[in-house]
Amino acid sequence: MASLKDMRVRLASTKATQKITKAMQMVAASKLRRAQAAAEAARPYAERMEKVLGNIASTVADINSAPKLLAGTGQDQVHLLVVCTAERGLCGAFNSSIVRLARERINALAAAGKTFNILCVGRKGADQLRRQYSAQIIEVVELRVKTLGFEHAEQVSNKLIALYEKGEFDVATLFFSRFKSVISQVPTALQIIPPVFEAASEGAPSAVYEYEPDELDILTELLPRNIAVQVFRALLENAASEQGARMSAMDNATRNAGEMIRKQTITYNRTRQAMITKELIEIISGAEAL
Repeated sequence: MASLKDMRVRLASTKATQKITKAMQMVAASKLRRAQAAAEAARPYAERMEKVLGNIASTVADINSAPKLLAGTGQDQVHLLVVCTAERGLCGAFNSSIVRLARERINALAAAGKTFNILCVGRKGADQLRRQYSAQIIEVVELRVKTLGFEHAEQVSNKLIALYEKGEFDVATLFFSRFKSVISQVPTALQIIPPVFEAASEGAPSAVYEYEPDELDILTELLPRNIAVQVFRALLENAASEQGARMSAMDNATRNAGEMIRKQTITYNRTRQAMITKELIEIISGAEAL
């Protein structure tokens, strides 16, 4: 049995841990408000960008004359998985859920005989994937910044476009976690090269537009920007999801620490009372022996 001193040290350590987890929960709650607002503000622009490009792409008569970012390479053999995770841990299953979705896609590609490479945005995803797929990780982009900006998304998108123009891959898929609520983040896979646009719903009125300059010139200009926009949206969604997951995880950790403190306090008091009772019995027995 542990001594009273060991119990006091353990109790003090648990209380200190509870203070840390409580502080991290409050910090995550404060950051979550800003991150959630940024993610929600980016959604309409990214969605509208997709719709505009989808409408323009549907008017292109000859897909072979379209920009390569839209038409694709004509093959589906080499895939690039862009896995976006956090730079830090202590956020529950946030990083693991994204990596799990990427692993499922990797297994499906391997079963189909496809070749894949991985570009990691965030250190935690790279740490997990490196255990099995270190040879397939071509680069790790670390974003240890206080505030995410569009320039960080452009940095990633420029790398993707450069690799695509070199013929390093045929299809690029973005993996991130879409923020739904504090307790719910949805791992998402989005193909960005070549982009996949949602088909217009049946019966919906279709407007006819005249473009100046022509459709191909607009696509050539907007397609690279769309990749940066989608990457930026994914980074913002990840930032909000990370803080939500950390807030929830630290709340659970604080509650668990409180339960441990309660049990440790009861054990300490019982042990202390037993020792006091034993000492009293020894004193009384000694006095009676005299």
